[in-house]
Amino acid sequence: MTHRCTEADLRFREAFESGRWPTNAFDHAAHLRLAYVYLCTSDTDTAGQRMAGALQQYLAHHGLPQEKFHATLTRAWILAVAHFMAETPPCPSAQAFLTAQPRLHDGKLMLTHYSRERLFSASARKGFMSPDIQPIPRHASSSSRPETLA
Repeated sequence: MTHRCTEADLRFREAFESGRWPTNAFDHAAHLRLAYVYLCTSDTDTAGQRMAGALQQYLAHHGLPQEKFHATLTRAWILAVAHFMAETPPCPSAQAFLTAQPRLHDGKLMLTHYSRERLFSASARKGFMSPDIQPIPRHASSSSRPETLA
């Protein structure tokens, strides 16, 4: 058995991708839910690309500044969700998974992997930067590229 999405999860993804999901409802939990949905249907690299593209399209659809997109945080959260999915027995929905992994709700989790200087730099916003404190764990189901410092 593998992690699964509900019809509601898939409708959420479609609403987000079409721009119908309200901007005031796209919070950290919604980011995590979207990452989970992409990871249920794609490998880590593809999920990361889909997430990045969807976020940039969403910003454009709502006339929001593209500078709000953060490449490193997007990729790092995909990797974190993938890690916790690998560590969690299969869940039937995003809600079940997010309930089983409350640590993901800590918005400061990435600061255990990145220094503030690196994570909030202009370079990290524009392109993925590897962690400078500790790597984000990878699993066999993820891509084989390590997420370590270059």
